Amino acid sequence: MHQVHVDHRASIIKDNMGRIKRKILVMSNKGGVGKSTIAVNFAALLAARGQRTGLLDIDIHGPSVARMTGQEGRAHTSDGKLIEPLEAAPNLKMISMGSIMQEADSPVIWRGALKMGVLKQFLADVNWGELDALVIDAPPGTGDEPLTICQLIPEMTGAVVVTTGQGVALLDSRKAVNFLKQVGIPVLGVLENMTSFACPHCAKEVNLFKTGGGARAAAEMGVPFLGSVPFDPAMVDAGDDGRFYSLERPEAAPAAAIKAALDKALSSAAG
Repeated sequence: MHQVHVDHRASIIKDNMGRIKRKILVMSNKGGVGKSTIAVNFAALLAARGQRTGLLDIDIHGPSVARMTGQEGRAHTSDGKLIEPLEAAPNLKMISMGSIMQEADSPVIWRGALKMGVLKQFLADVNWGELDALVIDAPPGTGDEPLTICQLIPEMTGAVVVTTGQGVALLDSRKAVNFLKQVGIPVLGVLENMTSFACPHCAKEVNLFKTGGGARAAAEMGVPFLGSVPFDPAMVDAGDDGRFYSLERPEAAPAAAIKAALDKALSSAAG
């Protein structure tokens, strides 16, 4: 008689994720568009509103969330059954390979099966508890990690696709939207990042990439457009230093645009 293998983690994941009100995936199909910056600032804004928030970095090979939240190299604790996420800020829990790996420069050279095991562990064996929101930062592309997360998490609230106005990035963002539609995940909207830069000497706005492409792509794909976020070098410094730009400089145009994009995404999820 053949022995039937039962994956008990599937039921554990279902129970754990059922204790989280919103599960929001932040993804792109191209690297270098500032996706992790958006995910971190979304999570920080939600936590600052008093929302019990989790931030999950599922980028196994290039995790950056630990560095961007000031948690790189900090050790997680465990009671032998569950792993405790790190408290990155009041109301904000996080976990990332960047916070688990003690050597920040050590590469993670894993094939698919090992990566999938870690993703299941992030969902089943981390003590997320009761949360109002879980923000998930995915690696670029539509490969193993985002596909596995979309399949493992029941009732995913939806996903935000981050792009720039560059033609190749917009092409990839369309692929990301189509990926989400194929796996049955609601598209909360497309966010165009790093649209312009205010010259510090003359204050003139300089377009870093082509502008308006994000709005056109969203309209063509029939999904919401969440707005455009200007570029600010201070945001880069904040991420490198583990500080939350949107909380430190709420009056700045990029912070206001990120806040507005988050509000539109939440409105899209509610609708």
